[in-house]
Amino acid sequence: MAIHATAPTRIDLAGGTLDIHPLCLFLDGGFTVNMGISLLSHVKVEARQDAEIHLQSEDTGASLVAPDVASLPVGEELDLVARLVRFYAPKTGVNLTTRNTVPHGSGLGASSSLLIAITGALDRLNGSCLTPDRYIDWGANIEAQCIGIPTGKQDYFGALYGGVSAIWFRVDGNERQPVVTDENFLRLLETSVILSFTGESRFSGTSNWNMLKAYIENSGNNRACMHAIKRTALAMQEALAAKDLDRFAELVDEEWQNRKQLAAGVTTPGIDALMAAAAGAGARSSKICGAGGGGCMITVAPQEKRDAVIAALAAGGARNLDYRIAREGLTLSED
Repeated sequence: MAIHATAPTRIDLAGGTLDIHPLCLFLDGGFTVNMGISLLSHVKVEARQDAEIHLQSEDTGASLVAPDVASLPVGEELDLVARLVRFYAPKTGVNLTTRNTVPHGSGLGASSSLLIAITGALDRLNGSCLTPDRYIDWGANIEAQCIGIPTGKQDYFGALYGGVSAIWFRVDGNERQPVVTDENFLRLLETSVILSFTGESRFSGTSNWNMLKAYIENSGNNRACMHAIKRTALAMQEALAAKDLDRFAELVDEEWQNRKQLAAGVTTPGIDALMAAAAGAGARSSKICGAGGGGCMITVAPQEKRDAVIAALAAGGARNLDYRIAREGLTLSED
């Protein structure tokens, strides 16, 4: 029997970084708005007749074989996958194959999406029937062990549920609310929000750590910017709920202007040039996905300017990524 799992990646619209513990506590609750998208992580798990563990990443070509679960090394290539298999400890050996469909360093939460897909597949294999809270809380702990610095939780919600979500991160737990359920407005968002890969890979941990560190040390205007980002995220939820695309475009720019002040390296000359090219072709606003520094970028453009904006981004070296807003999150099937 083979278990297949897929999970969406996500575009963070507003409030990214506020989901990181313990920063969310300092802000009297972190708040993030994001949307799961159809650029998926794929996982296949097959039980073996022996105790061996065979891990394979189709997109990177990396592989790992261990005689049993306890022998899986950590801190090496495929570290996150190995840690998940060790933690969930299937009762038999397994063949586990993964595939991501986004560029490395995309800023779309690909590692968290992959984590949710692997967790779902191993949960189905073990028959554990874990709750979504377990998927998220345990997953965040394991990913923090892997990258060695604090990590946030918003990515897991996009992977688990898809759709457009408003997510609170409070002392007493996390809460997700769907923001957009109208199919017509979902389609309008899909065609208004252009997703492109800037060509510059990035690593969220470094930027997020610098932002958290600056908040703790009360460096510059970091704290004021964090609170401004939360206000923008709250306004973003209201704009989307009201189906106000003009206000949405304004808030994407507002989020980006605040985020650029959080830490050095959030933007680069190359990113600035791409955004200027998009604006010159008629775009309303742009922002980098994730913590910044590279990866993917979203650009909001009127319908009649969409093609021109995509062409301007391509001329600047960015690659357009076709996507849809995911209408569902984690999916599991067997054959």
